[in-house]
Amino acid sequence: MAVLSDLSVLSKEPLSVASRVKCLLVDDLEENLLALSAVLRRDDVEVHCARSGAEALELLLQHEFALALVDVQMPEMDGFELAELMRGSERTRDVPIIFVTAGTGDPRRTFKGYEAGAVDFLYKPLEARALRSKAEVFFQVHRQKQQLAQQLDTLAETLRLNEMFTAVLGHDLRNPLSAILTAADLLQRRSDDEAVKKTATRMMAAGKRMGRMIEDVLDLARARLAGGIPLRRGETDFGQLVQRMVQEHQTAWPRHRIEVQQDGDLVGDWDADRLAQVASNLLGNALQHGDASEPVRIRVDGTRDDALRFTITNVGVIPPHLLPFLFDPFRGGNQRRGRGEGLGLGLYIVQQIIHAHQGGVEVLSGTGPYTEFRVELPRKGVDVVKL
Repeated sequence: MAVLSDLSVLSKEPLSVASRVKCLLVDDLEENLLALSAVLRRDDVEVHCARSGAEALELLLQHEFALALVDVQMPEMDGFELAELMRGSERTRDVPIIFVTAGTGDPRRTFKGYEAGAVDFLYKPLEARALRSKAEVFFQVHRQKQQLAQQLDTLAETLRLNEMFTAVLGHDLRNPLSAILTAADLLQRRSDDEAVKKTATRMMAAGKRMGRMIEDVLDLARARLAGGIPLRRGETDFGQLVQRMVQEHQTAWPRHRIEVQQDGDLVGDWDADRLAQVASNLLGNALQHGDASEPVRIRVDGTRDDALRFTITNVGVIPPHLLPFLFDPFRGGNQRRGRGEGLGLGLYIVQQIIHAHQGGVEVLSGTGPYTEFRVELPRKGVDVVKL
């Protein structure tokens, strides 16, 4: 039986296409394959032919096809069985299938074809122009998928190079900044001119703030490029660490009250410097955004054998629209930061450090007049990233 009712469309039209797509034809009759190939093959379309279901499966393992035209009635393995095998494989489950049959338009047979995963069901003899138009839709979709994949690869590589540049730049900025801070310290200690001392003090404050920003940028790069912030674990007394951070912040915020409660065993296998960063960021956040007339409350609970819990509470509520993005880096699009508030990386870095310890951090805000950050730290763990 003739497959095509019109072969007048076989003249090749030159097309300018970025990449070739592949089409699979499956039919046990050689003349049907030749006729279908003549309609679909073009400079930008590569046609592969299979004379059985087994041969088609071999080709599917070797090539990425934009479309498969499958004859229903074939010996040994019919089109429906081939389609089921294709849908059962991760590699081929998304290949569009158009069934072709010489049978009558039986609704039950058509339903079985769609149930097997077909996108269309055609009956012989086929109209060549219609077949070519249908196939072109899937070819265009496949080209768009390829272009999107290439664009994603390019964007990913651009992002990786940008983050590498940021890491290198942040690292190299520390040396000139160190020289500036040293010079400011000398001016502050050795000059008798009060104006010079005030200028040196401002230089020191600005330099230290810049140093914190550089460290935040470096931590961001470490988290993105290395898959997590690296740790140097050792026996750490979290209670002493928190007391030290409280003393430092109390000096900087003399009008604020900080209340600390500590219970149980507060020693664990942690990175002391990184946890000091966590305590400092969370405490500074609470002092900055909390109600100055109410105390910031810290509780360190070491009564559990397997983990320690650290909570910090202040009076004040985080706007609900900010909560889903609170731990996102550079969340400046959701709030306005003052000149001295840094880059908006503090809470993101807190989250990354806690995750590196295999712990968890969450924020509760809005159920009352309070905001509470809760951190849970396993006492022991395997580092996610090692130097």
